[in-house]
Amino acid sequence: MQVVLTKTQIDQKIMRMAHQILENAFEEKVIYLAGICGNGIRIAKELERILPKYTDIEIRVFEITLNKENPLSSDITADIDTKELKNGFVVLIDDVLNSGKTMQYALIKLLEQPVKAIKTLALVDRRHHRYPIKCDFVGILLSTTMKERVEIDFDQEDYTAYLV
Repeated sequence: MQVVLTKTQIDQKIMRMAHQILENAFEEKVIYLAGICGNGIRIAKELERILPKYTDIEIRVFEITLNKENPLSSDITADIDTKELKNGFVVLIDDVLNSGKTMQYALIKLLEQPVKAIKTLALVDRRHHRYPIKCDFVGILLSTTMKERVEIDFDQEDYTAYLV
């Protein structure tokens, strides 16, 4: 395993992306952070901790749950009433953007209501997209082979991103 990002680098990238979100949402009353189950919600909660230090905008975090391997095998759910998102500013968050499949299916849930804007955020963008997804906020663009994968281990206190 090769270290791609250390804890310090991950923290710096999340901080930068927090400021980028604020630059894009400066006129909003509420920013909805939609974390995809797993590490996406972990990053959303970290942004929720950071953002209030720099803005009075209300921050609402919620989790989107789906089967990442076979998204249509079960319901795609959100732990918020999606009616709240009507005309809202939403940031869809995942740890690694590979093919774009997970984000594409998560969008299905977000688009149940007419939202004002949906932005996408990923800590690592591998650029192997098969779906029409691009990231508005990216921690790092990483060129890899199709056989390699990126894993982010948030389970430990000294979290790290690895190329495996």
